[in-house]
Amino acid sequence: MSRLLALLTFLAFTSAAAKPNAGLKTWGRFRKLPYPGDKAFLYDTFPKDFMWAVGTAAYQVEGAFEKDGKGLSIWDTFTRGGNRMATGDVGSDSYHNIHADIRAIRQLGVSHYRFSLSWSRIFPNGTRGSYNEIGTNYYRTLIKKLKEIRVQPVVTLYHWDLPDHLQQTLGGWSNPELIGIFKDYADFCFQTFGDDVKFWITIDNPFVVARHGYDTGVVAPGIKNDPDLPFRVGHILLKAHAAVWHLYDRHYRPRQQGKLSMALASHWIKPSRTRLESLRECQCSLDHVLGWFARPLFTDGDYPPCMKERLGSRLPSFTPEERAQVSGTADFFALSHGAALSFQLINDSLKFGQQEDLDLRMLLYWVNAEYDKPPIFVVQSGWYVLGNTKTEDPKHMYYLKRFIAEALKSIIIDGVNVIGYTAWSLIDGFEWHREYGIRRGLYYVDFNTLDMKREPKTSATFYRNVIQRNGFPELPENRPAQGIFPCDFAWGVSANSIQVETTPSQFADPSVYLWNISNNGELMKLEGFTAPPVRRTTHCADYATVRQQVDEIQKVGVNHFHFSLNWSAVVPTGDVAHPNTTLLGYYRCFTHQLLQANVTPVVTLWHHTRQRSSLPAPLDTANKWLNRETPEAFADYARLCYRELGAHVKMWITLNEPNDDMVSYQEGHQMLRAHALAWHAYDCEFRHTQGGKVSLALHMDWVEPAFSFSREDVEPAKRVLDFRVGWFAEPIFGSGDYPLGMRSWLRQLNSLDLPVFNEEDRQLVKGTYDFFAISHFSTKLVTHAKEDSYTYTAMLEVQHMIDTTWIMSPRPVVPWGLRKALNWVREHYCDVPVYVMANGVQEDPARFKDSLRVYYLYNYINEALKAYTLDGVNLKGYFAYALSDERDPGFGMYGSVHKEVIIKASLSNYRNIIQHNGFPIQGAPPQQCPSMPEPCLGCHVLVKTPVVGFLTLVGSGVLITLGLIIYYTAKRHKECY
Repeated sequence: MSRLLALLTFLAFTSAAAKPNAGLKTWGRFRKLPYPGDKAFLYDTFPKDFMWAVGTAAYQVEGAFEKDGKGLSIWDTFTRGGNRMATGDVGSDSYHNIHADIRAIRQLGVSHYRFSLSWSRIFPNGTRGSYNEIGTNYYRTLIKKLKEIRVQPVVTLYHWDLPDHLQQTLGGWSNPELIGIFKDYADFCFQTFGDDVKFWITIDNPFVVARHGYDTGVVAPGIKNDPDLPFRVGHILLKAHAAVWHLYDRHYRPRQQGKLSMALASHWIKPSRTRLESLRECQCSLDHVLGWFARPLFTDGDYPPCMKERLGSRLPSFTPEERAQVSGTADFFALSHGAALSFQLINDSLKFGQQEDLDLRMLLYWVNAEYDKPPIFVVQSGWYVLGNTKTEDPKHMYYLKRFIAEALKSIIIDGVNVIGYTAWSLIDGFEWHREYGIRRGLYYVDFNTLDMKREPKTSATFYRNVIQRNGFPELPENRPAQGIFPCDFAWGVSANSIQVETTPSQFADPSVYLWNISNNGELMKLEGFTAPPVRRTTHCADYATVRQQVDEIQKVGVNHFHFSLNWSAVVPTGDVAHPNTTLLGYYRCFTHQLLQANVTPVVTLWHHTRQRSSLPAPLDTANKWLNRETPEAFADYARLCYRELGAHVKMWITLNEPNDDMVSYQEGHQMLRAHALAWHAYDCEFRHTQGGKVSLALHMDWVEPAFSFSREDVEPAKRVLDFRVGWFAEPIFGSGDYPLGMRSWLRQLNSLDLPVFNEEDRQLVKGTYDFFAISHFSTKLVTHAKEDSYTYTAMLEVQHMIDTTWIMSPRPVVPWGLRKALNWVREHYCDVPVYVMANGVQEDPARFKDSLRVYYLYNYINEALKAYTLDGVNLKGYFAYALSDERDPGFGMYGSVHKEVIIKASLSNYRNIIQHNGFPIQGAPPQQCPSMPEPCLGCHVLVKTPVVGFLTLVGSGVLITLGLIIYYTAKRHKECY
């Protein structure tokens, strides 16, 4: 009667509570979240009662496989068969190192420690009759030691290491008899340890046990060739778990007050297309991995419809009584996520044409929606590093940061009830089918020492800090700054080049038209008639592209515009005596019109690109920059530009981003000489008449130590900056020679590639600047620990990497990197005036509501403000990159569709920042700036040629005097009459 009542209650509950495919909304929900704001790192803390845990599995770490009466497990047998090279016989030898493990747990500061019991250590042949007191005492001691440091145990009854006797005699989990045997084993554990254990896991990752233990054979017991067997095994695992849950619920929960669940692992999957069919395939993929076990436990006691439809009779069925027995047998959702992903699926068969992903946050949301908001305890999460990695594990640390950050967002933003997080694992050990080829521990284990010495890795330090702060509390440097830039701040926009029109497009049509003034006002062309040619000189107004581009620049609201000339186009033959006068005339008109619009032109003489040298043909074919004549030729070209354009241009960049890693040291040496010659040419021959400024612009993405608290990573970061920025900066802004760190490093490598400055060149180059200009786009992390050969720079012995929590597009978006770059300049070169000459992000040109660029510009400019107001950087200007997609694809604030210019959202946002001159404090009085004088476009004549200016003034005075004499003479003549 009681069983019938339970069944009726179950049916009533499931009919009311079941929400088939409720998780299907997950992909649509996250697609609608604001981008990139939702992807930005969230600074916040976890709930006060959040459970911070770390975990291990018995076979991976315990060792002592035959010690003190322990029986063999299926892994002891499995690792001795086939072509396997290593075993877990010793593992990390935790059996003999309880004190070392406890010390590591205490250092981390966790509140919970998850570990598994070795079934064959307690019951050597799997049954109660073979009880081993010594093996049981090991766990009693471990739990006692945990209580002493106030850490709660989270105990797993079965983590893949079935007693081998049960496998050999019964066929393991393929035999239903194991349900009763497992229940009896659990009963003993509850009775023996239950008073001190509040969280139990019955079975870890039944998907791996069933599919890869009894189908693919990747893990123990390594059975293959029966494609239906894993589903029968999974069926038995569910029944065994349910039997144990009911045992605990009836006989132990009232007194022990614990909670029990089954640890379920899953990948995440995203649709290859946005169609509903793709979403359903994603849902089905999750059903085949996670839903296979989660739906019976959390929904209706039965398998997901998708599995039943696709597998048919291959999938066992539950009777109504069995459904009632299985459903609801989990007190919380125990979720495993992370590196288990790398071998859960093995092939693409369960992806159903969709794309696998590592998004813990979306998985948590899906579980929350699909299974009616259960409390979720992440009982395994983390990543791995290669087996030769020692105590510095940057990849593991940043994946750990990513997963914890996603769990935090899941709680704060998505409202998911995540109650705990378990970093995996405490120590390095035997990694199942990957043996010792990878390491997953927070503590490094030296397997070559007798005592298996444990040392904290960087990931352990990171995790300890997160626990101490209970997450990622917002620090002052994380908050947006409020304040304004000085009145004379240079707000600009940059473009690699401008559109050039060599033939005037205005007044070039010889046709004759009639104006239909009485009707619609249209012009009607008269066929057969042409106007006589207009014999007049070309005017700036003749170039439609000049007006169009200047209008576009004006709409941005900037007061400066930076663009580059093309040396090979201005002086095609390399002989400045025969320049392209038409092109120079166009540039002259363009800069003139910019001044008319109150926009100061900033002109680069040579812009480095990897695709082409942009050197005149004779130099391009004669060793390019390695030609000793190239610097002199560049200086002559600079003189030509100063002479022709200097009346309108007061800010010059000689070389733009020459410090490219594709440029050789010998080429760089000649570029430095070229810059210096061009600077001295201006300083000696043009500065006193034109009054401008000259410098060069260096590419300066920031380089951050992967472990900022490790000297071993701080040094590589300094080294990279020396080689990337100091290479050009130090000779000009500093000592007149290459950085000392650069020279000493190359000397260690026995390299003679770096040229030596003779005294003449040192004096030539040193001090050839009027300001420090940088192009900054992104930030990289570096560490000295080699992990990935593709991103490892052998010559500098640095590993490049990224923080996996950063927004990517395609380079990382890291606003604080700009502030650090600006401070590097201040720390190395004191109060030098600094301009950010290019700063921008690449985004899909079709995205006119370019929200990523809006986010990028706001946050990078805000970091620039912090550098100016808080750090004392002498920041003089900021230039957004770039003006339009037409000249700089993917970077522009103007887009186009079928030649129609489109203003993107970023343009109006940037203009708004400029109008407010930064981020003024709300309610503060407006900034009082003196009005800018209108440009006097003829005044340069007076400055340029003082004699002509003097004669002009005298002549003007004479004319005015004559005019007055004539006027009063005529007036007197009238009065006489």
